[in-house]
Amino acid sequence: MHVSSYEFGKLDVGDQAYTSDLIITPQRVEDSWWRKDGHQLQIEDLSLILAAEPQTLVVGTGYFGRMQIAAETKQYLQDHGITLIQEKTGEAVNLYNRLAEQNPDKVVAAFHLSC
Repeated sequence: MHVSSYEFGKLDVGDQAYTSDLIITPQRVEDSWWRKDGHQLQIEDLSLILAAEPQTLVVGTGYFGRMQIAAETKQYLQDHGITLIQEKTGEAVNLYNRLAEQNPDKVVAAFHLSC
């Protein structure tokens, strides 16, 4: 899947616009992605991501980069052989598009669209 554009609070995947946080797996887009703690990515928030069995997880931490990834979450991903890339969402979109083009079955993205 290809992200065609991003601006604060809105992300377009193909011709579909999304206005809530979302996860993109090779099979689908899961919109309305909620985390246990809104601005903290924790292990409990990874179930859909892990089910996709990615080699790489690209996390967009928001327009201003306010979403944090807990240290134990980073360690959990590393222990499961998943490369974590975290950037502000604008840069994360660009990285995701490049990586997904190269290896579409092994890249998952999780995007926080606002702050």
